[in-house]
Amino acid sequence: MPSITSLIPVSSGLRPTDVTGIQPRRVGAVNDSVRGESSAPKDLGALDSCDIPRVKPEEENEGVERETGASIVELGARKGRLFSKLRLSLRIATFAALAGAPLAFASGFDLPAKRTDLSEADLARVADITQPTQDFSKAEQYEAMQAGATTSINPVTEDSFSHISANIPFEEEQNFRLGNALFRKLWVSAPSSTQASDGLGPLFNARSCMSCHVNDGRGKPPEGGPSAVSMVLRLSRAVATPVEEKAIARADVVNFPDPAYGHQLQDLAVPGLAAEGRMTISYHDEKVTLGDGETVSLRRPAYGVKNLAYGPLDPATTISARVAPAMIGLGLIEAIPEADILAHADPDDTDGDGISGKAAIVRDHRSGKITLGRFGWKAQNATVRDQSADAFANDVGISTPDQPDAQGDCTKAEEKCLEMPTGVQKRLGAEEAPGPVLDLVTFYSENLAVPARRKASFPDTLRGKRIFYETGCISCHVPKFVTARNTPDEAQSFQLIWPYSDFLLHDMGDGLADGQQVGLASGREWRTPPLWGIGLTRTVSGHSFFLHDGRARNVTEAILWHGGEAEKARNAFSSLSKDDRAALITFLESL
Repeated sequence: MPSITSLIPVSSGLRPTDVTGIQPRRVGAVNDSVRGESSAPKDLGALDSCDIPRVKPEEENEGVERETGASIVELGARKGRLFSKLRLSLRIATFAALAGAPLAFASGFDLPAKRTDLSEADLARVADITQPTQDFSKAEQYEAMQAGATTSINPVTEDSFSHISANIPFEEEQNFRLGNALFRKLWVSAPSSTQASDGLGPLFNARSCMSCHVNDGRGKPPEGGPSAVSMVLRLSRAVATPVEEKAIARADVVNFPDPAYGHQLQDLAVPGLAAEGRMTISYHDEKVTLGDGETVSLRRPAYGVKNLAYGPLDPATTISARVAPAMIGLGLIEAIPEADILAHADPDDTDGDGISGKAAIVRDHRSGKITLGRFGWKAQNATVRDQSADAFANDVGISTPDQPDAQGDCTKAEEKCLEMPTGVQKRLGAEEAPGPVLDLVTFYSENLAVPARRKASFPDTLRGKRIFYETGCISCHVPKFVTARNTPDEAQSFQLIWPYSDFLLHDMGDGLADGQQVGLASGREWRTPPLWGIGLTRTVSGHSFFLHDGRARNVTEAILWHGGEAEKARNAFSSLSKDDRAALITFLESL
């Protein structure tokens, strides 16, 4: 069986590792290890990346020369013809379209308009390979390996989101395993005999990262149970003064906490301290009638708080429920060049397609530099490390070098919380989780592999893929990117990946609005989540709840909640025949 040696055509003189980084260690195990419905040998869709017929070197190089000889203008013209043929609304706006609206850019912020890691020939190759396909008769080359050479080809089990990236060298596996242990580590209250593990809280939502991201998967609402461990209520009050408005505009802060309860309602506390309160959820059923007469019941949630221990919430405070997202592919998302994400932004809808994706502009927690937000439900964090430090601080109450407050989210109104002992051990460092701990958890989070596609070449999958494209879903769920060549981690370098997201902020309408501003994201705007791995949610997480608060009980409900910029695509889905809707869902479940 051919090895995975290239993700995009390799030009003459380049070695395979120049394109893919490090090669997978266990490619030869594909046919031996993948079984059953997920990828039996007859399931060619799951083996597309490995079982591609070999081409003669001279034929391969000839094809590359043809591609690299094409000008960017010619590639752009091809894109225009493709979009016209399929009536797609994918925006190909350049970074210049960003000049008009976002407050951050008006303040003088600057982000790259063009990739600087590639030659002009490679830029042309990337532009060509990432354009949406117009051939739905077969799976695209390498499509089943949706995270490039990092893709996991392990059998489908509940641990499918917990495997190491396939191209990580053996000598780095130790860091991944140590990071995994720290991700699962149960922190305890201070003081404790286990001094390397104390410092929990004092107020918190979970004792470990894994408590929220069970099997490294997606969280869910409590569903009537006593605990909401994998779902939290974010708290934020509206901007009150010109100074606060300026701080938001400068990306110095993303929002302002409740004066008494901080950024997040913590429903757990260390012994001797009262928890802040409890989340309440009630649902109201709403019937939706589809074009063929079928009815679907959607549940609209209403959130509240009870048993508040430190007085009422500020009248200006908004609450927003958030479930824990899946952990796969995060390092690859960070490796997408900013210019490639910004190329899809169109905040003023200059092309008139009704889609006005907006970049989230934030400050890196570590450097303080302005950068592109791409993690979190409202893209409030720039890097995996930022996201990890934020979770340590707000979810577990553990200080790190990036967020060194050992009292976590305690406020001045919670005096007893501020007086509780911390877990800082000077001999170990100035924080409860010193630098090496955050480094290892970040490395683990960056290198959790995306599983290979299932049934990518099956007729129903391909039919659903065509419908997904033609109904305009790829306007926001952009299929493909090629990661930067100059990534800090070679494993993520120059990979063709298929996350199905533009990682931009979009107005999703009143139905999904939470009324909570986060940086440049309004109360109606959300980051487009990646779709890879969505079909394994039930296998990994034991449920099929989707969207930011888990209100959707299946993929159909999730689509029907789309509004605002996504309303046209949602209506197109609603108007499909039952068989076409089923085919589209089949495609999504193959991801």
